[in-house]
Amino acid sequence: MMERRMIGELVQVPAGAVHVRQDGPADGKPIVLLHGFEGSVHWWDGLTPLLADTYRVIRVDLLGFGCTTGEPGFDQRAQSEMLTAVLEQFEVTDATAVGHSWGADSALGLAELSGRVSEVVVVDQAPDCDEIRILRVMRPVLRLLGWAPIGRAVHALLNNDVLLRRALGAGFARGFDPDANGPGWSQLRSDHRAMCWRANRAVMVERPLALTVRPLDAQICALGLPALVIHGRHDSLYAWRNTTERYAAAGARVEVIDTAGHSPNVEAPDQVAAAIRDFLANPSRTRSAAS
Repeated sequence: MMERRMIGELVQVPAGAVHVRQDGPADGKPIVLLHGFEGSVHWWDGLTPLLADTYRVIRVDLLGFGCTTGEPGFDQRAQSEMLTAVLEQFEVTDATAVGHSWGADSALGLAELSGRVSEVVVVDQAPDCDEIRILRVMRPVLRLLGWAPIGRAVHALLNNDVLLRRALGAGFARGFDPDANGPGWSQLRSDHRAMCWRANRAVMVERPLALTVRPLDAQICALGLPALVIHGRHDSLYAWRNTTERYAAAGARVEVIDTAGHSPNVEAPDQVAAAIRDFLANPSRTRSAAS
């Protein structure tokens, strides 16, 4: 890993040293924010101040990302065990677990494993990865990412600024500029470079297979906790209508952000904060998918 920028503290748990940032009143209701693939705690920089006046906002760099160590152990179970240990150390209960994209797996896994979560929020993650056709077509090739020479080479190749901007651009609505409205391209490059190269195979090969067996809408049903799904209408990875209809059928409340792509937590943090606040004011109320 490289180019880490620590803004919190390192917490020692059995999985290793975990980077955790806390904001807001210590006695506020905890909200745990979990970033997606290629991300870090900085993907919540815009949202955190909009919640921290009321809530105890806890951001965590997942295993193998940002300033957190981790090799291997990137699957839902490993991340959930790490997060459970972090919440236990801070004596956190009654938390709202919020996961963006790949981080949604960890949010639901934490709720299932720890018993310390009272609500879950999924931000722009479909129940499975079936809509990302390239992951199915290229699966035999992507398996090679687990072989160190190839995995390291591919990860290093994406350090090229042009290729990285193209790859990460899918995470936002067309025309969105992270330098003007988000963490900035410099931070996004740093997050990519800090990520463990082994995470590529875990997310691109192993995760789609796991979600085929246990899709996230089924996990929400099994949890039985109040759930909110926030999805950008311009998400280029997962179609908003199909995604929200499946989650609504699972009993989740759904909010569609009209101006956002795959990362409304970065693109429209004010609307995401409002949706979370409204949800927590009455978690039992559900809403059908938007038309």
